[in-house]
Amino acid sequence: MQDFLQFAVNALAMGGTYALVTLGLALLFSVMRLINFAYGVLITAGGYIMLLTTGMPWILQAALIIVGAALLSVLMERVAFGPIRGADGNTLLITSFAISYLVQSVLFTTVGSRPRALVMPDFLTGSLSLGGVSIDRADAATIVAVALALAATSAILKWTTVGLRVRAVAEDFTMTQLIGVKPGPVLALSFALSGALAGVASLFYLAKGALVTPTIGNELILIAFVAIVIGGMGSLLGATLGGLLLGFLSSGLQAVLPLGVVQYRDAILFGLVIVMLLVRPQGLVALKGNKERV
Repeated sequence: MQDFLQFAVNALAMGGTYALVTLGLALLFSVMRLINFAYGVLITAGGYIMLLTTGMPWILQAALIIVGAALLSVLMERVAFGPIRGADGNTLLITSFAISYLVQSVLFTTVGSRPRALVMPDFLTGSLSLGGVSIDRADAATIVAVALALAATSAILKWTTVGLRVRAVAEDFTMTQLIGVKPGPVLALSFALSGALAGVASLFYLAKGALVTPTIGNELILIAFVAIVIGGMGSLLGATLGGLLLGFLSSGLQAVLPLGVVQYRDAILFGLVIVMLLVRPQGLVALKGNKERV
């Protein structure tokens, strides 16, 4: 039982972080058909905001990271994606790559490639004992933060007028324009919300290693894209489920694989993903919103 509880906590913390990032990415894909590889820049930005605000109260740091990531995401939409909103998917994809490499190049030039240590508050360091199970404080805090963030996002999308418009655009982009819904504000809100989710993910993802580099967001983004495909492209629920599932699979393989095989965990994990997609290529949740827009 203790081993199971330890596994469950680790898997929830990892899967929850993936779920936040996949939900942010899926939100952009739903409303704009944008596969945004520059999303990792927001994770990285959160780390450098944390570094620059060292010494401030943690709650203020957290607010600055979340708001900063949201504003950077909106700026990204206004400067790069907004002007080419009607372009095909390949153009948007190439643009996202360009943004990502541009920002990374600027960071390499200005702050260097050396990992920078982050100072974490006491409640995110060490471990606590719960029922005889030793749990990392960072994992416990991540689970609580992820639950709150997902609940808040769900409430915004389900119960507010702007959330209704976001869901309407995700469901049928052309029809919402025909009935008078302006896409600009909806896209800005979608980017702001996805940026805020990236800020929360950054806050707790970086707490595990307490280090930041110009490319720290890249690995997380690649995993998140796999989770989106598992969940079902265009489905916000599927994205969340895909992130959680990938976290549980990764933690489960880490726990059960023999010591000599555990180094191949990621290869086995992605092999399982391939098998899963062969059985269900549309993902866990398939929506009609997945259809290409005209």
